[in-house]
Amino acid sequence: MSGFGPAPAATSGPETAPAYRVWALPGIPEVRDGDDLAKIIAAAATAGGLPGLADGDVLLVTSKIISKAEGRIMEATDREAAIDQETVRVVARRGTLRIVENRQGLIMAAAGVDASNTPAGTVLLLPEDPDASARAIRDGLREALGVRVGVVVSDTFGRPWRSGLTDVAIGAAGVRVLDDLRGGVDAYGNSLSATIVATADELAAAGDLVKGKAAGLPVAVVRGLPHVVREDGADGDPDDAGARDLVRSAPNDMFRLGTSEAVREAVTLRRTVREFTDDPVDPGAVRRAVAAAVTAPAPHHTTPWRFVLLESEGARTGLLDAMRDAWIADLRGDGFSEESIARRVRRGDVLRNAPYLVVPCLVMDGSHTYPDARRNAAEREMFVVAGGAGIQNFLVALAGERLGSAWVSSTMFCRDVVREALDLPADWDPMGAVAVGRPAAPPRPRPDRPADAFVTVR
Repeated sequence: MSGFGPAPAATSGPETAPAYRVWALPGIPEVRDGDDLAKIIAAAATAGGLPGLADGDVLLVTSKIISKAEGRIMEATDREAAIDQETVRVVARRGTLRIVENRQGLIMAAAGVDASNTPAGTVLLLPEDPDASARAIRDGLREALGVRVGVVVSDTFGRPWRSGLTDVAIGAAGVRVLDDLRGGVDAYGNSLSATIVATADELAAAGDLVKGKAAGLPVAVVRGLPHVVREDGADGDPDDAGARDLVRSAPNDMFRLGTSEAVREAVTLRRTVREFTDDPVDPGAVRRAVAAAVTAPAPHHTTPWRFVLLESEGARTGLLDAMRDAWIADLRGDGFSEESIARRVRRGDVLRNAPYLVVPCLVMDGSHTYPDARRNAAEREMFVVAGGAGIQNFLVALAGERLGSAWVSSTMFCRDVVREALDLPADWDPMGAVAVGRPAAPPRPRPDRPADAFVTVR
């Protein structure tokens, strides 16, 4: 509801229902660099005919006026340069539109850089620290008016999966930004195990209904929800953390990247991992990686891939013991000393240390036979390239599942031994083995490899 009459009660009973009231605060002048927003809001709130501010109210403040007061106006004939300056990483890109993580940790279009409501040739950047801005306004209003209010700094966001824009909280002070209902029960007695309400975002959206986008009303007041206003240090939070608590952490964010960016990151994440934890590997994740592997290109519309999944310890140990014996026999035949052989065998233990092994195999079903050796060799090479493409798909998909892997070529040196140990058909050609597991440590930094070093243009 809008208007300035008495606020309805926020309690429920036989004759009342839960309710609140929200109104835009008129009388906010054009804000300039260095202005004291708390004093401006206090003056507007106490002007004639307005209900003023009371304990338990929540102020909803558009970030643009905070940016102006804090001097976050930047001369920029090229808005893209300002976006570059404020961007930490690109989440998704489509044409010139960029969804990015900005320096405040927010995921939003164009890093929050705004060319509206600011003079031509300039852009507005978001407040440097929206939570600190909210605390300054809250503290200033307490000093000016003696009231205990909450403050939410809002900005306009688009949302995945849904059309249209809405205001959300990018800064907050004195407000319960999240209402954790886990551990409670619903009206039917069902336990709530995952329900956390983004109260600050709901408040921001309510304020936007009366502020509007072009009405010159950058501040709104919510009354009737005193339970969402909190004292400093409430709930064991001495720092009054604010809206940064609304930003989902990277490990818990299932939708951290756009489609093409996710593919590129999975390719980048594909690293050779030689040390694994003892955590079990989800067989479903491996099968999803196989499903990705068999989308690789192949000659003559064939499917030349087979993946042998060694899910039991007995299968892994039996294969690796047989391969070790064959390797030792080869090394002895090459004249290596027993000490040198022992060192080499120890270095080859990456497969033995992994909790899960996969043996990719190549089959030549559907290949063509030619009357000359040259074309037959080229035919096999086509199938081998297709096998490698399938293995690369497999490794990248494992990285997308946050599984580490190491492709090891050793099975190619003792194919008959592998086929016998795994009871494989004679025409299945083992193309190395893949160790799979959770990486025991983060990967080391990878040096940049500029594409130009691998490109020849004609």
